[in-house]
This record gives sequence, structure tokens and C-alpha cells, in this order.
Amino acid sequence: MKTLTIHRTPSTLSPEDIHALSQFMDTLEKQPIDKINWKDFPEKPEVHFTIAWDPGHIILKYFVREPVIRARFSEDNSPVWQDSCAEFFVAPGDDGMYYNFETNCIGTCLAEKGFSRSPREKLPPPLLAHIKRYPSLGVAPFEEKTGDFSWDLLLVIPKEVFTDHSIDTFEGKTFRANFYKIGDDLSRKHYLTWHPVKTPEPDYHRPEFFGKIKFSS
Repeated sequence: MKTLTIHRTPSTLSPEDIHALSQFMDTLEKQPIDKINWKDFPEKPEVHFTIAWDPGHIILKYFVREPVIRARFSEDNSPVWQDSCAEFFVAPGDDGMYYNFETNCIGTCLAEKGFSRSPREKLPPPLLAHIKRYPSLGVAPFEEKTGDFSWDLLLVIPKEVFTDHSIDTFEGKTFRANFYKIGDDLSRKHYLTWHPVKTPEPDYHRPEFFGKIKFSS
């Protein structure tokens, strides 16, 4: 099982200083989301991410280059997986519950919790508002475009969104997680993963195939 060590941001770096935080995330080693698990979907945009933590947040930045983009959805908890979308699924504990944070290229977020694909409970919009999102493409929705597009997305995810787990700090903890890129309703549909998913058809709600992320001490 793949394990990714996550380093802490410098203590002098405030999560409110978005420009400096984004620059710091650019210096970290980029992790590829490049596994093609299903031969019927060979499309492979270029996707990487960096990840870090501070005592109150997980900081995640996606870097994407793809030939087709779309951002139809601008309201949180919409079906953003149909757009150009990057996803972070994470299980903080050993109780079987995991959270999915799915964000399209203009920062619209779907966030849920549960033990399997169904049923799942959406996080309420007031809580979702605490997830800070900084998309390079802006926040205005648009229909599908073709060409050669590069975009990035910075997310600052506070520990409070893990509503069923008491997290005092991320320091020294190990979670199970996977990272995905999806474009379920694009003309060039794709399903990429960080950690391999061994299912007959595309299925991201399979925590048994999560890897591990270890927060540094």
C-alpha cells in the first residue's frame, strides 16, 4: 500500500496569506494522479497535487493540464464530478467512515460523509463555506471548451469539516485516502487515481483501495 508523508507548512506561514501559501505549495514535490485502472477509459490528462498541513488545516493544491474543460456547476453540493473535477477521499479513523471532497475547476465543492457509496450525507453549506478555494480559472461557470488548458486549484480544508471525528491536530496521524481526477460528462471522459483501484468498472467509493497519508511529527 502506497504511503505519502505530508509535511507541515512553516510556522511563520499563515493560512490566511493565500499568495504565500500558494507559492509554498508550488515548492513541494508534486504527486501524480496518473493511474488508469479501466481500459475502456484510456484518456489521461496531466494531473498532479501537493499537500501539506498546519495544526488546523489540510492544504491541497491540484495542477491540471487537459484538452477539454467544463465548469457547469457553481452551487456547492452540485454534481461537480460531471465537470472537470479533482477529488480527495479520506478516512480519518478506523470506524469505516470516509469523507469525499469533490471540487470542479472553478472551486464548486461537493462534500459528503458516510460508510459506502450509498447512503451518504452531504455536509451543510454553512460548513462547506469554511473550505477555502482559490481556482486559477476564477469562479464563473462555463460550458465545455476544447484546446490546451492548464489550471490549478488551492484548497484549505479545516479540521472542523470532519464532523464525526475529533481531530485536535493532524500532527503524527495516519489517515487512509485517495486522490482522483474525473470528467464524467466531458466529451473526453476520464477516470484517474493516485492509488490503484481494482474494480471492474470506475468506482471511487471503494475505501478498501485507499492508500495512506502520514502527517509528519
